[in-house]
Amino acid sequence: MQFAVLRALPLAALAVALHSGTSRADSPAGGWKSVETLQAAEAHQGAAADETFAYAITNAKVAKYDRRTGQRVAVSTGPAKHLNSGVFWQGKLFLAHSNYPRTPEQSEIKVLDPDSMQLATFHDFGNFGGSLTWACERDGQWWCNFARYGDDNGETFLARFDDRWRELGRWTYPPQVLRQIGKMSLSGGMWWNDSLLVTDHDHPRLYRLQLPKAGTVLEFIDTQPAPFTGQGIALDPKTGGLIGIDRVKRQLIFASREAD
Repeated sequence: MQFAVLRALPLAALAVALHSGTSRADSPAGGWKSVETLQAAEAHQGAAADETFAYAITNAKVAKYDRRTGQRVAVSTGPAKHLNSGVFWQGKLFLAHSNYPRTPEQSEIKVLDPDSMQLATFHDFGNFGGSLTWACERDGQWWCNFARYGDDNGETFLARFDDRWRELGRWTYPPQVLRQIGKMSLSGGMWWNDSLLVTDHDHPRLYRLQLPKAGTVLEFIDTQPAPFTGQGIALDPKTGGLIGIDRVKRQLIFASREAD
């Protein structure tokens, strides 16, 4: 088992990371470094964490690991076909879910109770024009990414919903991102201050984006090297950094921000 001692960020650095706001588009792109790894056979689609446990996400289940010992302590129950990234909100783990690669596409947000490890449906989108790969809540609204693949992956879109699931807007991705992802799509994403951090399917990098002042194409800020091989990412509340996966090595990877 590969399991290193976690090096927590200083409180001052954590405060800066959480409250510093968006960097200028012409600022240099710093990267992310691995500070801990945890072996997890289920590290295939994404990862999430709370203060005590780490969660490895694969297609049909979520496995819960003790952060201190690295031991698997529970596995989810309840039906799932193609889980993707997950995010903690109000003490529960919310996961993007679809019937990919089947068509017509059906998408929903699943919710996992970390105590019972029971999966249930939180919101069903039906056929919304793509396969849901990531979703997160921010200030009472939900941001949801619906992926398209192959020759149609330029049609992948990010949609914003209010608390009654009324669509408030949608955006596609800029050419600086689309030309780097091949025939795959965007697998993970989250808000980081006032910008979006987005991952693709295969590459060890994060794309930093922002909402446009006008139009419906997200604006590219920079690309940041990362120790994750694509797929779903999430905030690590213990360090203020990120958690992701290396799907080849079947590892959960905790990362902190390198200085620009």
